[in-house]
Amino acid sequence: MATHSVIIPSSSSSSSSSALSAAFPLRETLPLFTARSLIFPSKPSFSRVRLRFFAEKQSQLDSSNGCASNFASLQDSGDHLTEEHVTKGESTLSITVVGASGDLAKKKIFPALFALFYEGCLPQDFSVFGYSRTKLSHEELRVMISRTLTCRIDQRENCGDKMDQFLSRCFYHSGQYDSEDDFAELNTKLKEKEAGKLSNRLYYLSIPPNIFVDVVRCASLRASSENGWTRVIVEKPFGRDSESSGELTRCLKQYLTEEQIFRIDHYLGKELVENLSVLRFSNLVFEPLWSRNYIRNVQLIFSEDFGTEGRGGYFDQYGIIRDIMQNHLLQILALFAMEPPVSLDAEDIRSEKVKVLRSMKPLLLEDVIVGQYKGHSKGGKAYPGYIDDPTVPNNSLTPTFAAAAMFINNARWDGVPFLMKAGKALHTRGAEIRVQFRHVPGNLYKKIVATDLDKATNELVIRVQPDEGIYLRINNKVPGLGMRLDRSDLNLLYRSRYPSEIPDAYERLLLDAIEGERRLFIRSDELNAAWDLFTPALKQLEEKKIVPELYPYGSRGPVGAHYLASKYNVRWGDLEDA
Repeated sequence: MATHSVIIPSSSSSSSSSALSAAFPLRETLPLFTARSLIFPSKPSFSRVRLRFFAEKQSQLDSSNGCASNFASLQDSGDHLTEEHVTKGESTLSITVVGASGDLAKKKIFPALFALFYEGCLPQDFSVFGYSRTKLSHEELRVMISRTLTCRIDQRENCGDKMDQFLSRCFYHSGQYDSEDDFAELNTKLKEKEAGKLSNRLYYLSIPPNIFVDVVRCASLRASSENGWTRVIVEKPFGRDSESSGELTRCLKQYLTEEQIFRIDHYLGKELVENLSVLRFSNLVFEPLWSRNYIRNVQLIFSEDFGTEGRGGYFDQYGIIRDIMQNHLLQILALFAMEPPVSLDAEDIRSEKVKVLRSMKPLLLEDVIVGQYKGHSKGGKAYPGYIDDPTVPNNSLTPTFAAAAMFINNARWDGVPFLMKAGKALHTRGAEIRVQFRHVPGNLYKKIVATDLDKATNELVIRVQPDEGIYLRINNKVPGLGMRLDRSDLNLLYRSRYPSEIPDAYERLLLDAIEGERRLFIRSDELNAAWDLFTPALKQLEEKKIVPELYPYGSRGPVGAHYLASKYNVRWGDLEDA
């Protein structure tokens, strides 16, 4: 039997590995190639370039359209598969979206798969299956999917034809999530489409975490590839705390190896987040400044201008800290603060991220501010409060806003506060990284700046969304006869510099999973380290029943966030952009 892969949280252990080996004997791959080392023919029209690496040769592969042209995992399975077999295209890709009738699948996953097909990033022989409990026909699934499909703004040629071609590859199978018989029927349908070729299978678990294990068990036992790879992508949340996350990992590892599990955090696939290491490590001007010697504080800010909108029942189980801070913002922090990796290999990058997380102090309760939005009227329109949501308990203490101060205990970042702020129903929508530099020592223009030195310091802002961009704030003389200083921005606005549409994060991550590239997915020890930082404060918040500070819908959040920042002599940078 060949190897299988899945995307989810996991932790390596000898016992789980041995148990898995007994259930799934692993085959050795041919020495020259890995699952991502072969490429399908490129399309010159697609300008994005992606680098992929051979595991042993360490040679870089460059394709003109940025898409892998073949991703078959060569297994010495006794079927005499050779490099020639694979390069001739004698392999198939089957993608099964589990939870196909849900919002995430309809709004993100299917459109991302279509975008990859539209740009020539999927192999010639592929099929997409939807799986859920909802009774649907193939045609009903296609109609549902078609409502959310769009073509690239800069490539609208043959859009209708492309949609028809993609939809013809989409099929549906209804079944229970815990039924091995239903997955066996799915396996039969997959084999019909694969027609005896080398079959690679990718499962995307777009389902609640409480049924992850049931689906993984059934898929692994009854619907895994017999001669190729099987991988599973798992969506957050990966548990509620260290204990539940560890238990989920242990259960998943009864059926999967760490290499099969792809724990997805879609923020890691965003263009500006992926550009972080490029900005830092390929520009000489930044790397020497990237330390406590020049940086005064770092701010990671996330805001949404809408509330739960009738979906508070799910959100109320987790809250803003688990939903945004423990994963999205902490992942960005680790990428920002890590030491230079040995190479761009996935394991080298992820190992450096883990080192950052293990160097951090666990979050203290006194360094956390929580809030909850309340009803508010503005411009003659009434906006409901969080507990006005009919799906939310009337006495809920779940925070919809949180601000936190965290620290890294290493030589590079000792004493530098990393401030996080995240909230719903705020005045604007956005996500950004703000790097505030130290004051200029012996500033010659101190008298002109007067007492507000904070406004005279340099600031680097990386705007993740919307209106992606990077700008550096500098002090500049205002033209004229007098001496007056002004803050100006050196601005790189992506929509002006790069007119083509930026791919959605799910497109990049799905393509990486198909190619076996794990750089942007979360490793089990990384997940454990992240939960260890937040679990103590989360337990205290719940055990002590800390009442969140109320703030009006559409405001800037609770006042307590400003007191927290001032505690460390920091001013929130987004206030100056108002």
